[in-house]
Amino acid sequence: MNQQLTLLCLFFILFSSLTVGIAGGEAVAGEKNPFTPKAFVIRYWDREIRNGLPKPQFLLSKASPLSAAEAAAFAKLAAGNALPTRLPEFCAAANLLCFREVGPSLEKHDKDANFAVYRDKNFTNYGTGRPGGFDSFKNYSEGENIPVNGFRRYSRDSAGHKESFLNYGTEGNVVEQSFHTYAAGATGGAGEFKHYSDQTNVPNLQFTSYSDDANGRTQSFSSYSENGNAGEQSFTSYGKNSNGPTNDFSSYGRSSNVVGSGFSNYAETSNAANDTFKSYGVDMNNPTNTFSNYAAGGNGAAESFSNYRDEANVGADSFTSYAKSSNAATVGFTTYGKSFNEGTDTFSSYAKNSNGETKVGFSSYGVNNTFKDYNKQAVSFSKYTNASTTLGSEKTTASGSFVNKWVEPGKFFREKTLKQGTVMPMPDIRDKMPKRSFLPRSILSKLPFSTSKISELKHVFKASDNGSMESMMRDSLGDCERVPSRGETKRCVGSLEDMIDFATSVLGRNVVVRSTQNVNGSKKNVMVGRVSKINGGKVTRSVSCHQSLFPYLLYYCHAVPKVRVYEADLLDPKTKAQINHGVAICHLDTSDWSPTHGAFLSLGSGPGRIEVCHWIFENDMAWTVAD
Repeated sequence: MNQQLTLLCLFFILFSSLTVGIAGGEAVAGEKNPFTPKAFVIRYWDREIRNGLPKPQFLLSKASPLSAAEAAAFAKLAAGNALPTRLPEFCAAANLLCFREVGPSLEKHDKDANFAVYRDKNFTNYGTGRPGGFDSFKNYSEGENIPVNGFRRYSRDSAGHKESFLNYGTEGNVVEQSFHTYAAGATGGAGEFKHYSDQTNVPNLQFTSYSDDANGRTQSFSSYSENGNAGEQSFTSYGKNSNGPTNDFSSYGRSSNVVGSGFSNYAETSNAANDTFKSYGVDMNNPTNTFSNYAAGGNGAAESFSNYRDEANVGADSFTSYAKSSNAATVGFTTYGKSFNEGTDTFSSYAKNSNGETKVGFSSYGVNNTFKDYNKQAVSFSKYTNASTTLGSEKTTASGSFVNKWVEPGKFFREKTLKQGTVMPMPDIRDKMPKRSFLPRSILSKLPFSTSKISELKHVFKASDNGSMESMMRDSLGDCERVPSRGETKRCVGSLEDMIDFATSVLGRNVVVRSTQNVNGSKKNVMVGRVSKINGGKVTRSVSCHQSLFPYLLYYCHAVPKVRVYEADLLDPKTKAQINHGVAICHLDTSDWSPTHGAFLSLGSGPGRIEVCHWIFENDMAWTVAD
């Protein structure tokens, strides 16, 4: 009887833990309840890694926070392709990065408005037909993960209405903003975008039919998308058929990383357009800009590109049918594209069939440019620098030099720097990715993960076509599916179990995880204190894992041969007090690296000629064999 009672009690406990509602939590902390995904990971760790060393708490904290009941319920939904029906609950419970659903706002707002500390709004028919007035957007969607804002028919057919966007969407992750038919048909007035989307990660900003059929409207973009990472901006039919539009792009995209901008039918068939691109793309890394049918068929357009893509790293611009069939256009390129590392520019059908003394001037223009099928009578060239330029069948060369200002000081360094007493700059090692958690393998195994199944992924996470979520997933999947470099072994992992499997498959079961202790010293000078050579300083293998941007926590893990790993105390140079404990990895074989890699831009030299070291950033890690 006692034995039956004991079994009944055990069954009751098990049944209770498994029948918690899908929105509920566990009565017992996750790591203590044996049925939670986190508890399973801890047992899995003990089974696969058998050295008895302490488990890294920073890594275990990223295990799925789902309860046992939640994990079972969501796994069942995933198996039946029904996760989208419970996506908000799934994202909240599993700590994922997902879009909020934002409904339209049909308020007219016929009075001046000051929007401060505002987020996730859809403005439809806002300010339509307003006479005058001023709306201010200040501190809008700052520091948000996937802020979603839509402006549709905003200020349409207004007269003399002004808008100011200050600190809009700054320091965000996967910023999704769209402006459709904004100020279309407006007369006069002005729109100002200042500090718009600064320091964002993967912004997706769309301006469609912005200021179409407008009269005398002025738009200014100042400090737009500065210090950003990846992402796209698109301007489609911007200012089309407008009269006397003035657009000023100043410090646009400055110091950003791999940002693409597309200008399609911009100022097409407009009258007396006046556009200025000043310090556009300066200090950027690999910017890509496409201008298609820009100012085509217009009358009296004045376009100025000054310090455009100056001091950038590579990059590519394409101008197709720019100012084609225009009348009396004036286009000037001054100090355009003087990248410190060679980029490419293509001009096709540039100013073709233009008339009325259209003038296009290139002064102090950069390198590696191809002009095809352009109006040779209207276009003048002077002061080309640093590389070959192809003008139809003609070719000219010149020489010059550039100073690298893109690579952050201290991001890469030589092995000899890791010596006690050395004072060196520390880059910003702070984790700027949105906080997310791993998925348990029971759910992850039921989700698609390949570019060939991007449509299914978009369905699961309700990603819009060509939106920032799709772009984010495509970029990460592309990295994961890239062919490994010579000697590299790689795998993308979305569960802690998968990470353990990959690390132990490369290094064996006697492994340890190392990461820099904290972020102290970031963007400052630090002094190197006591240095420890991992595995006695021998050339070895390690598995490095770096975060990728995905709805759930995803790491790109790879093992490369011929590295040395170090740990070092990091001190305040003035007080000599220890402020951090850093982990550094030195790549001894760089022969397969690109000549344009930031390490060579920072340190000089080239592939295979020097070793390159770098710190392990916050929440990244290096797996090594335990000493």
